Amino acid sequence: MTGKLLLRGMIAGVAGGLLAFLFARVWGEPLVDFAIAVEERAAAAAGEAAEPELVSRATQAGLGLLTGLVVYGAALGGILALAFGIVYGRFSRLAARPLAALIGAFGFVAVIAAPALKYPANPPAVGSPETIGIRTEVYFVMMAVSVLVLIAAVALARHYWARLGAWNATIAGGVAFVVVIAAVMLLLPAINEVPEDFSAVVLWRFRIASLGIQAIIWTTQALLFGFLAERLFASATPRAARLGAA
Repeated sequence: MTGKLLLRGMIAGVAGGLLAFLFARVWGEPLVDFAIAVEERAAAAAGEAAEPELVSRATQAGLGLLTGLVVYGAALGGILALAFGIVYGRFSRLAARPLAALIGAFGFVAVIAAPALKYPANPPAVGSPETIGIRTEVYFVMMAVSVLVLIAAVALARHYWARLGAWNATIAGGVAFVVVIAAVMLLLPAINEVPEDFSAVVLWRFRIASLGIQAIIWTTQALLFGFLAERLFASATPRAARLGAA
């Protein structure tokens, strides 16, 4: 059963990657082109030689983007399926569809939304090459802490479920998550390397487009996987009943 769930999770992730590619081509790539043009003008004004283009821009925005999003979506879908397989029937009595949607929502908040509030995505021409190492490190630290805090918040809500009731326990877990994440954001270093002459509108739209791409992938894979998992369980039940009768 785990293998079947994993396959369906990857299928759902690929579907999410394809939809995200269409969104990125329409909304994201024009902003990237603008940022690259700004970067090239700044380099030319500083007298720097143009760097050789190892991969053409058309390939990056086409086949490269498609491949990256599809592979990324398939990996996320597989992780979603594994998480679903661990939780379903053991730690939750929810049906397949609502459980998959809940896992997808929690994953988006912990892996994407919370880190993006502290370290939002930046287009080309924003960020110094010398600091890419530290920027990558603190981003993944923020992501790892967010995931761990979310798991702890869910465990806290489950612990007080019977004592406080489902609604109050859920609110308590959510408040605990927000408070701890806010404290972590204050402790982690702030990074602001946006040039003064860079368009604030383009920067804002790029960050919204980046979140949109992630939201499309996570939403599609969660909803589609829930549907596929439900169909899988529905088809397995009659078969098990027939084997029992035999």
